[in-house]
Amino acid sequence: DPDSGDNGLLLYSLVGGQTNEFDINEHTGQIFTVSVAGKAGTFNLEVQAADQGTRRLTARTTVSVTVDASSSSNIVMLVLNQKINVVERNSAEVQRVLEDKLGWNVYVVNIYSKEFERKARSSTDETEVWIIAFDEAHQEVPAEDVKRKLREQKGDIELGLEKVFSASVSAAVGEAPAAPASPELMATIVLGVLLAATCIAFLAYVLLHLKRKRKYGKQDLVKKVEIMEGIDNPWALDKNRSLKSLEKPEYMNN
Repeated sequence: DPDSGDNGLLLYSLVGGQTNEFDINEHTGQIFTVSVAGKAGTFNLEVQAADQGTRRLTARTTVSVTVDASSSSNIVMLVLNQKINVVERNSAEVQRVLEDKLGWNVYVVNIYSKEFERKARSSTDETEVWIIAFDEAHQEVPAEDVKRKLREQKGDIELGLEKVFSASVSAAVGEAPAAPASPELMATIVLGVLLAATCIAFLAYVLLHLKRKRKYGKQDLVKKVEIMEGIDNPWALDKNRSLKSLEKPEYMNN
């Protein structure tokens, strides 16, 4: 918008599409992800630009974002001692400083803080900035190379960011989280755990059954011994070649 003043001040917003998965920087128009974990495919976002004149003029366009099921292993985490809302507001300048000091094209993949609640977004002085760098051939720069250069240029990067935030800045290289396991792998792990639990339960049942069997077997043996002790020559045969009565003779009862 070539106008000056309020008529030339543009604010961007998402007016349609999956607004729960994406958000937009109202000043720069930069679109970033909020949560697309476990999702893949194409997302269509309707973006509006509006000036701030008395009679607001607007324009809209559709932005298609394709989310790949795979994830890059070259994402590097830079931890800043700044509040997340401040980093979000200056993300374009942070990206510019990193590009200038590293000499590569740098893209901010995500800005994250461990405080998820909206009311706490300005209370934590530690923000993770996930970046990925591309060389002149548009190839991903290996994560180890990015980390090495971040450490080498640490002082210059902090000085550049201090001008952005107007405050003392500490920038440390962190370890980006590992890529989430695929649904197929998660299903395999769950089935494996269930199978192992079933085997353990079955083994415990068998051992308990054998223990009970041995216990009652010993009790039966004790009873048989007691009975045998109360019989006078239990193997003696009567005249009909049959076992004598198991009853004790009357004189033994006396």
